[in-house]
Amino acid sequence: MIYQFSNSGTNMATTIASVHLLFLVIMTSGLPFHKAAGIETEKVALLKFKQGLLDPSHRLSSWVGDDCCKWRGVVCSNRSGHVIKLNLRSLEDDGIDGKFGGEISHSLLDLKYLNYLDLSMNNFEGTKIPKLIYLDLKQYFDLNAYSDESSQNDLQWISGLYSLRHLNLEGTNLSRASAYWLQTVSMLPSLSELHLSSCGLSLLPPSLPSSNLTSLSVLVLSNNGFNSTIPQWLFQLRNLVHIDLSFDKLGGSILDAFPNRTSLEKLKKMGSLCKLKTLILSQNDLNGEITELIDVLSGCNNSSLEHLNLGFNKLGGVLPNSIGNLYNLQSLLLWDNLFVGSIPNSIGNLSNLKELYLSNNQMSGTIPVTLGQLNELVAVDMSENSWAGVLTKSHFSNLKNLKELAIFKFSLLPDQTLVFNISSEWIPPFKLKYLSLRSCIVGPKFPAWLRNQNELNTLILRNTQISGTIPDWFSQLDLELDQLDLGYNQLSGRIPNSLKFSSQSSVYLIRNHFSGSLPLWSSNVSTLNLRNNSFSGPIPWDIGERMPMLTELDLSHNFLTGTLPASIGNLFGLMTLYVSNNYLSGEIPELWELWDGVPNLLVHVDLSNNNFSGKLPTSVGSLTVLIFLFLSNNHLSGEFPSALQNCTYLRILDLGGNRFSGNIPAWIGQTMPSLWILRSRSNLFNGSIPSQLCSLSSLHILDLAQNNLSGSIPSCLGNLSAMASEIELFRFESELMVLTKGREDSYRNILYLVNSIDLSNNTLSGGVPEGLTNLSFLGTLNLSINHLTGKIPEKIGSLQRLETLDLSRNQLSGPIPAGMASLTFLNHLNLSHNNLSGRIPTGNQLQALDDPSIYRDNPALCGRPITAKCPGDDETPNRPGGDDQDEDEDGAKVEMKWFYYMSMGTGFVVGFWGVCGTLLIKESWRNAYFRLVYDIKEWLLLVIQLNLARLQRKLNL
Repeated sequence: MIYQFSNSGTNMATTIASVHLLFLVIMTSGLPFHKAAGIETEKVALLKFKQGLLDPSHRLSSWVGDDCCKWRGVVCSNRSGHVIKLNLRSLEDDGIDGKFGGEISHSLLDLKYLNYLDLSMNNFEGTKIPKLIYLDLKQYFDLNAYSDESSQNDLQWISGLYSLRHLNLEGTNLSRASAYWLQTVSMLPSLSELHLSSCGLSLLPPSLPSSNLTSLSVLVLSNNGFNSTIPQWLFQLRNLVHIDLSFDKLGGSILDAFPNRTSLEKLKKMGSLCKLKTLILSQNDLNGEITELIDVLSGCNNSSLEHLNLGFNKLGGVLPNSIGNLYNLQSLLLWDNLFVGSIPNSIGNLSNLKELYLSNNQMSGTIPVTLGQLNELVAVDMSENSWAGVLTKSHFSNLKNLKELAIFKFSLLPDQTLVFNISSEWIPPFKLKYLSLRSCIVGPKFPAWLRNQNELNTLILRNTQISGTIPDWFSQLDLELDQLDLGYNQLSGRIPNSLKFSSQSSVYLIRNHFSGSLPLWSSNVSTLNLRNNSFSGPIPWDIGERMPMLTELDLSHNFLTGTLPASIGNLFGLMTLYVSNNYLSGEIPELWELWDGVPNLLVHVDLSNNNFSGKLPTSVGSLTVLIFLFLSNNHLSGEFPSALQNCTYLRILDLGGNRFSGNIPAWIGQTMPSLWILRSRSNLFNGSIPSQLCSLSSLHILDLAQNNLSGSIPSCLGNLSAMASEIELFRFESELMVLTKGREDSYRNILYLVNSIDLSNNTLSGGVPEGLTNLSFLGTLNLSINHLTGKIPEKIGSLQRLETLDLSRNQLSGPIPAGMASLTFLNHLNLSHNNLSGRIPTGNQLQALDDPSIYRDNPALCGRPITAKCPGDDETPNRPGGDDQDEDEDGAKVEMKWFYYMSMGTGFVVGFWGVCGTLLIKESWRNAYFRLVYDIKEWLLLVIQLNLARLQRKLNL
């Protein structure tokens, strides 16, 4: 019995030990008999989540089988096997079609152990975020979706994620949470990164609701449009490393973030911003100076700031010397502000600086030599400032890492004050990829210090006073350029044909003296601008095949001959074609026919000032997106091109100086509703002016002069609203000849400001429509050399902006309206060769228009400045003055007559009684009489002298 008992005890002990061992295994393995059920729940949740997604590129094709831990983007715990991480971030390699869309399923709530969720860089536009309050997201949540007003989300669900350290909801519509987002976020004490850019948050609270955000190191709130000042709590978060409040419509001064001077000094002492590495406040409306901010940032013993971006604001003042104490600064972006003064010499202390952008400010002075000490500098842009002085090799001697250099002004004025004085023997230590120098003096020769720059992609030397030829060594650099701009210099000779260009490259050789035949480079060139040179010979017949990528071709103002190559029609990407001011001839070929049903993309076409003949090809009707069409000064003939009815977007139509005939079609008013300029002067058009033109509400230049048009002027021209009010017209630049002030001038930069109606030199009859006086912004009105009758409209004075008025050589009658004297802008007037009558108005602007030829051959006119006198005028010659002056003269004559008769009466009485009686009777009276006569004489002389002086002043004698 004892043996059996002992054996049973041993078995029981073994059994108990096995149970304990099994329990231990179970505990250490995470309860495997519950694990299967848990994993199965998570797998089902993931499959439901997949069902709600749009997956066009099948990125989740691996989500099959029983083991969800092997699925793409799913990470499980090695210890428990539960899903702890879901990373479905879209990568660049996935492409546009690789972005997820659709809905974010609530099944994610079943992933109880999930602590990392990244759905960023996908296309969940308009998607509502499920309330993830029951998820234990201890580490990371990143949605980073596209913004969409159709679906709004709140933020209440994040209040329970106490352990969350990273929250990225970029692009998610959180407009509903604008009032409380900061309060909600402040409940996450472990939060270290907060990304809420482009979330529609319109409110940036001025104070923190709590102090829980002590762990926050990254704060990105860009592109929300807060429209407020910088909150005072921002710089009090002592652990901030990265701040981005760009594109937020922040206004006021940066100092608004500091409540007072005391707090500013306190920040300096506490070093509250000493951990800050990145500060981005660009694209706002901030103003004031930055000296105090720089002093705070540089006040640390070892400032951590690496990136400072304050660009595109209204910040001003000078750059403080303390900026040189930001020793770790790598990028300094202050472009597009109002900074003045020069660059401080302390800039040379920034030995880690890689990017320096100071363009588009109001800075001036010299560029310090200490700039040359920045041997880590990669990119410099100091354009659009007013630099002066001389740049030598000392400014660049240590810039061994420099890749981009831009110092330019877009202005072409000859006030170049910055000079590059660099020896032709100097070899730079850097290899530039981008060089842009404009409106500074680099010449007189092509800069020889470029001869070792064999990595250049962009070379811009515009308006730099370079002359001579392009040296041979330049073509031997074997460059592959994105852009070559040598415009506005005095370069001459032939251009090397061996130059190479990369895809979609641009070539600008405007306004030089290059000669020879046209150069044709690689097929990669998309923009070729050779305007204003001396190229000669024909345009190569195969230009369309050899340069098929052209989108802009400008060969205007050269000496090209021959015909227009038909191969240009093969340039299906061509958007601008300028060949004006050459000697091209022949008919215009059918260039613009449809290509496999795809319409041509031409927007600007200028064939003016050549010798083209024949009819306009019907294929011009396929230019359905055409905006500008210039065909003037050729020998084109035929009726008004009916194919233009398809060009419904046309803004400028210039047919002047050709031999077009027939009627001006009425359909212009319906099919070209956006027309700005209609110019068909100097043709053979006949018939009447169609009233449908009156519906062109944007028309501001109407020139139908020198044709055979007849009939009356449509009274509805007064409805051309673009000439009746100051409308917001799109600013454009295009060259056009316009007859103003009696001469034809070329307008380019200010063409959009010209308002003109010219119907001169036709056979129009009837009267001058009263409605024309509604066009209060009209600058030129020329109705001369017609058969107009009737009177000049009484309300002509309503044309307050009128500068030129020519009504000469008609049969107008009646008086000149007095209101014409109120045309204060008028500087050219011609009313000659009419039947006008009456007195010529005087005063105001007409006072300066005193040329008698203005009123020549109007026999019934009188008054100055012509010699004919009006009835009642004095015989004395008319003198300069006005009606008011004539009245003063009449008043002066009345006063003279009054003194004359008074003197006569007094003399008669005194002479008869005083002389003949009193003087003979008493000596004392006789003495008194003579004293009286003497006093009267003196008084009269004084009065006469005063009145003569007054009269002389009035008569301007």
